[in-house]
Amino acid sequence: MKLLILIGLVLLIIAAHQLMRVVELSREFKKTKEWHITDSDNSFNGKLMLFIGGFGLIGFLFWQINRWADNSLPGAASVHGLKIDTLWDYNMYLIIVVFVLTNAVLFWFAYKYAGKKGVKATFLAHDNRLEMAWTIAPAVVLAGIIIFGLKYWNEITERSTDPNKVTIELYAKQFDWTARYAGKDKVLGSTDYRQIDGGNSVGLDTLDATGYDDILVKIEFHIPVNREIEFKMRSRDVIHSAYMPHFRAQMNCVPGMVTEFKFTPNKTTAEMRKDPYVIQLMAGINEARAKKGDEPIEFDYILLCNKICGSGHFNMPMTIVVESEKEYNAWLAKQKAVKTIETK
Repeated sequence: MKLLILIGLVLLIIAAHQLMRVVELSREFKKTKEWHITDSDNSFNGKLMLFIGGFGLIGFLFWQINRWADNSLPGAASVHGLKIDTLWDYNMYLIIVVFVLTNAVLFWFAYKYAGKKGVKATFLAHDNRLEMAWTIAPAVVLAGIIIFGLKYWNEITERSTDPNKVTIELYAKQFDWTARYAGKDKVLGSTDYRQIDGGNSVGLDTLDATGYDDILVKIEFHIPVNREIEFKMRSRDVIHSAYMPHFRAQMNCVPGMVTEFKFTPNKTTAEMRKDPYVIQLMAGINEARAKKGDEPIEFDYILLCNKICGSGHFNMPMTIVVESEKEYNAWLAKQKAVKTIETK
């Protein structure tokens, strides 16, 4: 049986070789060489380019956008996040318009100016006006984007002056987060990395009495709606990144220094769960979970590490609960202060 297969393969190779010889011999009888491009060839390729370009642009504008639009984040849940979303939208509109126009012109020109016998293309070595146009126009557009981007960045990173702010420290380590709240004195205690041990996981300075009433929480932390939240971030080991996608906020947590940003949440967790887009999004997620036999889940705001910080990087999500001032105060009153650290 194996011998018959081998003979069949040999005969197939011989037949293919003879077929190629026939093709080569047939070319000898043509008046033009096989590498000669005719007007009909150019016309066919031009029409083919027009078809491919049109099909591709229609696919992008309708299928791609429709297919992936429902996988985007829900609307921003912070005051500055609304501005970030607006800037994002303008960027996307600009990119889409430029992409569609340039590609439409590209494929149309491939069709309109298909090669014809006796027609020569115009050779343009240089044009100052054209060079100025495609240098100045992008520069102006990009300058506008950068100016507004820096403005919004400064708003989120500048030092808070709100006397009613809530200050929270996010302490990152491989592989979890700890949120630290100021106690009744409204002051976060100072820290000293040399004092980190099993009973002092965030390195509170045991000689600083202002830290004795600080509150440490894990798994989830709470913040009040419509009130400025100031975050101070530290890292014990490697660079982590505090990423809160629903609030359009992200900042690196760098060992040996404190980084900061602030935002004002404008939607509670309960309000976001009633958002039509979130309801649709969670329905799709829970449908997929049901197929795997998993329990359904509810929408939650989330804190992620957005730097690959090691093998347990995937294990660093922390739930954020946004609630009313009354609910927040009730939750905070139930948390225990750090009073068990002995002064050394």
